[in-house]
Amino acid sequence: MEAVKQITSIEELKSYIEKIRGRVSDNIIEELEKRLVEIYEKNGLYVEEVEAIIGEVLRRYESSLVEPGEPVGTVAAQSLGEPSTQMTLRVFHYAGVREFNVTLGLPRLIEIVDARKRPETPIMEIYLEDDYKRDEEKAKEVARRIESTLVENVAESISISPFEGVVIRLDPTMLEDKGVGIKDVVGVLEELKLGDIEVDEENYTIRIRLPEELMDYSKMEKIRQKVASTKIKGVRGIKKVIIQKRGDEYVLIAEGSNLGEVMRVKGVDWRRVYTNDIMEVERTLGIEAARSAIIREIKSILDDQGLDVDIRHIMLLADVMTWTGRVRQVGRMGVAGEKPSVLARAAFEMTVQRLIEAAANGEVDELSGIPENIIIGQIIPIGTGIVELYATPSTTRSRGTEG
Repeated sequence: MEAVKQITSIEELKSYIEKIRGRVSDNIIEELEKRLVEIYEKNGLYVEEVEAIIGEVLRRYESSLVEPGEPVGTVAAQSLGEPSTQMTLRVFHYAGVREFNVTLGLPRLIEIVDARKRPETPIMEIYLEDDYKRDEEKAKEVARRIESTLVENVAESISISPFEGVVIRLDPTMLEDKGVGIKDVVGVLEELKLGDIEVDEENYTIRIRLPEELMDYSKMEKIRQKVASTKIKGVRGIKKVIIQKRGDEYVLIAEGSNLGEVMRVKGVDWRRVYTNDIMEVERTLGIEAARSAIIREIKSILDDQGLDVDIRHIMLLADVMTWTGRVRQVGRMGVAGEKPSVLARAAFEMTVQRLIEAAANGEVDELSGIPENIIIGQIIPIGTGIVELYATPSTTRSRGTEG
């Protein structure tokens, strides 16, 4: 009976792994090497075990490869479309936080594939630099810099009349909570240039005397709203910021989104700021970042619903939405109605108009897709239909005569 041989060194272990290099991706080699070295250092390994593990990895990798001619788009569409019918339509609290609601499930998936300009519930995750992330008071300091504080946020009441002008009664508790002083409020009101400002610091009251040209009842409500929505400090678009403890660091969760401005705030680790607003990610960080955000968002939605979809289907959808260099929607006409085939576009709707436009522009249909080949009665270019055979008729005829 042959003795069971044990692996005697990490170098020997790596030599077995190296045998499959070139047959699987480098990422798998690295991951396999890392895991097997950990097991070897902890428990030791036998040659038979290593060969069995490597063989199973190789088998699974090769079985997961796409066959030539496989309709990956159709498979991805079905794999994403069918689970989406099981999704809920509710709005959930964000990560267990009662203060924030965030759209999940099917409505959120529709937002993403429709490439909406703004999500219904924009949310940001803001990580802090080393000097701030472990100190709660410093985290609060950064949160105050980010949270948009308007005049109405620190006011008990704002009233307006032609006789008294605009009267703002400030809330001392809210002033302290937001880290704002009466002078800060007066400073931003002066920039509006609505009239002379009187301040009663003892009673926390500010009065703006309106000039005669503004003493018009039709303008009163607009002036009151303008005063109420005046920003005192913070980042515009960020309505509220709360602090969460994650592991050994504090993280800021913001309702609203303004990626470019938040990344510039002192104390924020700009490398780890995240927003669920994909169009803003594209504008600020570029198309590759937008692609990653689409993958992350869709994967997160499906995971939250307990739906297991291979990430390669999601990656293909993200690729199709972003390969032109901008985020495009996937709607009822395909990817933003930009199918390269004239016949495929004409087959859906406005047939005559599509054909006339294509003829006027001198377009050529290469018949490389499925719909256009079905229309003209050719074999569709998937599966065995992707194989093309070429023959020389004269050679064929001569061989037939000789036979």
